[in-house]
Amino acid sequence: MAPWQSPWHNPAALQSPTALERLNARIVRCRRCPRLVAHREAAAAEPPLRYRGQRYWARPLPGFGDPRARLLLVGLAPAANGGNRTGRMFTGDRSGDWLFEALHHAGFANQPTSMRADDGLRLRDAYITATIRCAPPANKPLPAEILACRPYLLEELRLLDRVRVVVGLGRIGWDAYLRARRALGKAPPPARPVFAHGAASDLGDGVTLLACYHPSQQNTFTGKLTRPMLRGVFTAARRLIADDL
Repeated sequence: MAPWQSPWHNPAALQSPTALERLNARIVRCRRCPRLVAHREAAAAEPPLRYRGQRYWARPLPGFGDPRARLLLVGLAPAANGGNRTGRMFTGDRSGDWLFEALHHAGFANQPTSMRADDGLRLRDAYITATIRCAPPANKPLPAEILACRPYLLEELRLLDRVRVVVGLGRIGWDAYLRARRALGKAPPPARPVFAHGAASDLGDGVTLLACYHPSQQNTFTGKLTRPMLRGVFTAARRLIADDL
């Protein structure tokens, strides 16, 4: 069974049997960006010693989670030896260790770890996606690559029509969501959103955008992002969703 059809990507009781699955099937076949295709496949061909012998996913990654989610997370891209290896976003790398611990603490995940695509992780009322779907060299996608991948995010936003809180994981994910809104013809927010960790922006249409430092090692190792800071973002998301009931 392909991962985009598997219960650990979209639990069977929550799956859309049509639109999201069809979108995810298109995503994993994508070869629009030659530089990204070459990089994701090179990472699989020459993995670090600790991953030698493992079969890499080495394809674009679909989003995953609850199709009826009210919380949407928009990240940057898969990690070359994380999601590009395991086949699921934020799975098998240090960023995921931090992210899923915080999601679990706030009640959005059934477990605090995400090591393999078949490890039993379930998201509750949350969906995770990314600005681009392939691991970029040095974690730095080109503007043309972001633009090439944008149609997938636009379609996800159309399908995930219950979303009330969006967390931009890092400035790139935060910007990607705002640009996607404009591309969908949504009215500009009452006040210009400014990225600062923990900042909340009311977008004027029932959606709140939360800014969050990306849980990359660059941020977590230096103390720019701490576990309480990350937990605080998702605690705020939980409170906003509860207030919307």
